[in-house]
This record gives sequence, structure tokens and C-alpha cells, in this order.
Amino acid sequence: MKTNQVIECEFCKIIRGEAPAEILYKDQHVIAILDIKPIHYGHILVIPRTHSATFLEVPEDQLANIIKVTKIVSEALVDALKPPGFNIFSNNGKAAGQSVFHFHFHITPRYSDDNIRFVLKLKKYQNDAMALYANRIRQCINSHHMLEVH
Repeated sequence: MKTNQVIECEFCKIIRGEAPAEILYKDQHVIAILDIKPIHYGHILVIPRTHSATFLEVPEDQLANIIKVTKIVSEALVDALKPPGFNIFSNNGKAAGQSVFHFHFHITPRYSDDNIRFVLKLKKYQNDAMALYANRIRQCINSHHMLEVH
């Protein structure tokens, strides 16, 4: 990533204190803020301080901290707002709906009558297609991580 992309990143500006945000939590690795365009009031973004465009670019040694903070602020959201449910998700890449290219998790409260639905056209594997997809993915896991998956 070019330095000017990091300098112009909305989340990097918030992390550096150059842009306003409602900061809910911060430590040396992670910051959590309220989303300025929430799905529901209380929608939180958990953002690593180190710039990585997508989940796949986040250094492995930072993942535990991001998940830990995601749990802390999720618990606080549930305690504070008492929603009957919540979602944790991340959009990675433009096709997935990512609009700020600095990896982050969304945590949003959910309500039984909120009419938010993923409209899915679920597919069904035909013949041996499921095994073919599984083999392709397993080969990549094995070649990248030298793991044996059973």
C-alpha cells in the first residue's frame, strides 16, 4: 500500500486524531467507534490501528487483539442497548460492499422487526461439485500453510 493511501484513509485519520469520531474503546492495537451511518443506532466499527485493506492483509499477530476487542464492545452493546440479537460482519473487497479499504468489523444490534434480510439465492452442489470445490480449497490451505486437513 502506498503511503499516501494510508494518509488519506478515513480510519487512519481517526486513529491519528485528525478526524472526529465517537470513540468507544481504544488500546495500542485497536480502536472501536460508532459508525456515522449506522444500520441501527449503536452500530460499532472495530478497527485495527495498523492499516490493512482487507482481512487477508491483517498480520496474524494482530488477529487475537481484534477479536478480543470485538467481544468486549459486543458485550457492552448488548448490556447497554439490550437488543435481542446482534451481527458481527466484515465486508472485504468492493464486490462484498467494502467502502472504506481499511479492514474493520461491524457490530450492529438486531431486532426481530427490523426488516433487514440478506436476500439469498442458495445454490445446491450438483454431482461431485462439492468435492471438487473442497479439494481446490484444501490444496490451497495445504500449499499455503503446510497443514493436513482431515
